[in-house]
Amino acid sequence: MSEKTNFSRRKFLKSTGIMAVGGAVIAAGSLAGCTKTEQQAAAPQQHEMAEPAKIPRGRMFFTKDLDFSVLSEAAERIFPADASGPGAKDLCVPYFIDNQLAGGYGYNVREYIQGPFAPGAPTQGYQTPVLKKDIFLQGVFALNAQANAMYKKDFPDLDDAGKDDILKQCEAGKLATEGFTSAYFFSLLRGMVLAGLYSDPIYMGNDGMRGWTLKEYPGAQMSYSSIIDSPTFQKIDPMSLTDMQ
Repeated sequence: MSEKTNFSRRKFLKSTGIMAVGGAVIAAGSLAGCTKTEQQAAAPQQHEMAEPAKIPRGRMFFTKDLDFSVLSEAAERIFPADASGPGAKDLCVPYFIDNQLAGGYGYNVREYIQGPFAPGAPTQGYQTPVLKKDIFLQGVFALNAQANAMYKKDFPDLDDAGKDDILKQCEAGKLATEGFTSAYFFSLLRGMVLAGLYSDPIYMGNDGMRGWTLKEYPGAQMSYSSIIDSPTFQKIDPMSLTDMQ
């Protein structure tokens, strides 16, 4: 067999490389901290790597501190900090959700949302004229209203058990909302929490790429050509689109 016909997939990948390219527009907002804690910064690193680029984060959708706090605490209970790593708040997931609601996601720009709107089966997906930005506003208000009604406290002031109780009621569709069920809001919230954990940090979540570190995901590598011939498994430090300058 000739050298040309014996050109393997491995050699092809090595010679061409694989490039991941993406882009996003970062709009200005009120600046916020959301950086590594002193304890995390002092922790020994397994591999030498450059300090991740600091991304200024600001709120672009939620104008009221209480609303943003309710969102933040709900996200934290869905993905709490534990012995394995940071939670949603430390990874700046609330800022990711806030920024997405201010953009195309919040305004359903890529979805057909014209009528008629008839009750549909669970498999039929989005069945309401209410935009996602308004679903989140209503949902956050419903969480806090239920906390006030049951515990005489705002949602962020409840202990973890109280927050979990309200969120379970939300997931079961028991909270008062208009135009959609609270169960639908919970499904959107949970999905956005996961998206914020594992998206590129350029979209305001996954602070310091630590969400990727939890999954041992390499991120936006320019190419794997230098290690594709390695006979052993390679652990790669993650790279963000913000590092490609």
